[in-house]
Amino acid sequence: MASKPRVLLLGEIEHAHTAWSQIASVATVLTPKATSRTAFIAECKAGAFDGVSVAYRTFDSFAITGRIDDELCDAFPKTLKFICHNGAGYDQVDIQACTSRSIRVSNTPTAVDEATADITIWLLIGALRNFPVGMSALRAGDWRGNPPPKLGHDPQGKVLGILGMGGIGRNVAAKARAFGMKIRYHNRNRLPADLEDGAELVPFEKLLAESDVLSLNLPLNPHTRHIISTDQFALMKPGIVIVNTARGAVMDEDALVKALDSGKVASVGLDVYGEEPKVHPGLIANPNVLLVPHMGTWTVETQIKMEEWAIDNVRLALEQAKLKSIVPEQKDMA
Repeated sequence: MASKPRVLLLGEIEHAHTAWSQIASVATVLTPKATSRTAFIAECKAGAFDGVSVAYRTFDSFAITGRIDDELCDAFPKTLKFICHNGAGYDQVDIQACTSRSIRVSNTPTAVDEATADITIWLLIGALRNFPVGMSALRAGDWRGNPPPKLGHDPQGKVLGILGMGGIGRNVAAKARAFGMKIRYHNRNRLPADLEDGAELVPFEKLLAESDVLSLNLPLNPHTRHIISTDQFALMKPGIVIVNTARGAVMDEDALVKALDSGKVASVGLDVYGEEPKVHPGLIANPNVLLVPHMGTWTVETQIKMEEWAIDNVRLALEQAKLKSIVPEQKDMA
């Protein structure tokens, strides 16, 4: 009788227990005993995970393994061929390191679209209407504050520039249309007309120069790190509102703080930060910044969808040696 395939569980299954039980019934599930990167690498090298072909990982497993990079890939058993990441963003995984070792990586792209777009719209309206100033004053026992906050702005008729028109960006666009906003976008490639749904593709510089509100919905990679910095802020309209629900490091936070202090950027809605859980002190100190501690996918429904999606990738990897959502950088390996 053939032995069961082996799966490495990095992190915990918190919601989709029924789906995971189906994996456990057909595979031997191994979990690390290590509580640090050094100990985890030692555990790998000692052969604790020999024979593992698929790994399921969560964001929280970073606390144990650290970034999946060349060092970690060298420590993994040579039998590891698939890493199924639970999350749309996968900047904790060095895709080039995995590709060079024929390890295929998947994420959970569409599972997060609704929830992330919802919080984007919430931050957009809150920042546009100057809510953070009043909210802070109210908690301090000072009603709206003295002096009260400046009047905010209605979204109707405003130009919303979306940087990154993937599933989340398109969902943001659909929701923003309900508020009467004009949608423009910049993307690596133009979308088909049905996916554009009336949105206008414009060059990057034009998007920055003509947007009243800028929404960042692009992945973090070496090409997009600090894609918004001093030179880009200089191109923007005075009083622009910016919302970031992508990754903190797509924006240069030092440059953002200076743009806020100068008034070039009127207000910002942020769910992500460059060095989470640390938040730039200049952002905390500025009353025009609406802050949320990375809760874009913090709903029961979305967490279940993400886990089930990642588990589906594990199942496909075990049964058919393929993934349903391989990351775009590895599309040629699909």
